[in-house]
Amino acid sequence: MTQEIAPLAEGVLNGDRRALARAITLIESTQVKHSAAAGDLLQHLIPHAGNSIRLGISGSPGVGKSTIIEALGNHAIDAGHRVAVLTVDPSSAISGGSILGDKTRMELLSRRPEAYIRPSPSGNTLGGVTRRSREALMVCEAAGFDVVIVETVGVGQSETRVAEMTDMFMLLLLPGSGDELQGIKRGIMELADLILINKADGELRELAERSAGEYRNALHLLRPRSEDWRVEVQTCSARDGTGIPGVWDLVLRHHHVLEEGDKLKKHRARQARRWMWSETHDSLISSLQADPAVRQQIPVLEAAVSDGKMPPTVAARKLLRVFLQRHKPGDTHE
Repeated sequence: MTQEIAPLAEGVLNGDRRALARAITLIESTQVKHSAAAGDLLQHLIPHAGNSIRLGISGSPGVGKSTIIEALGNHAIDAGHRVAVLTVDPSSAISGGSILGDKTRMELLSRRPEAYIRPSPSGNTLGGVTRRSREALMVCEAAGFDVVIVETVGVGQSETRVAEMTDMFMLLLLPGSGDELQGIKRGIMELADLILINKADGELRELAERSAGEYRNALHLLRPRSEDWRVEVQTCSARDGTGIPGVWDLVLRHHHVLEEGDKLKKHRARQARRWMWSETHDSLISSLQADPAVRQQIPVLEAAVSDGKMPPTVAARKLLRVFLQRHKPGDTHE
């Protein structure tokens, strides 16, 4: 570990919030000059990570994800835990900017010293999480947070990516979304460990209970994600706090089931292998797109594909051939 990284790593391990923020900023950096330092930092921190409950939360915009997280986070802290929340705000496709407003949406939670909220822009990363969300999760664990919540942008590809980095995946739905059942992808339902119908208060309470019943019936038709866990469907009101203690009890029960017989260890080992190949894929794509010879060919081949003069498969092979020829063993290129 370099001398520059050592104080930062020690700061993270001592729970220094500024060091934690700087560490996550370093690993999220897209600058090549920061990649080696980020790798050294993670190598030093990984023995101190892995001791948290990893919870993924997703749902359509307006379902109340931030309100649920705040209520659940406060309840966990009251029970003696330290909670880190990693949220992803969608970046503008035009300006690249992001609102990063989660701290304002979770005002009460963000004030508590036992909580840490880190909003990050999604950039051009698909899947509702950033490319470095997994590393950020590990850094939070190394800093002593024993509950890490990952919130995604919304329903879509996010479920698969979040399920691959967390222990429990929670899907939030609105009352009366039974009609929406036909439109929800089967895969999303199969990934969920817990389905929550939020906003079950006032006039919506009865509707929420009916919706929960519809989802319970639908789950009977799906193959369970795990033989050791039956997917739960619950109603709650994050606004009023009703049902939140029961939700937290289910989180703990699910974690206890995973801890039996080394299932949690095996689960995370599978995730780590997928993570390695995902990073390999992303790194190769980044290297290919940054290669000068490849970049010269991209507009030519894109034009040929757009005009229907060349099949995309042939164009892709040509790009790969240019890249591989420049990176033969023993060859050196700037």
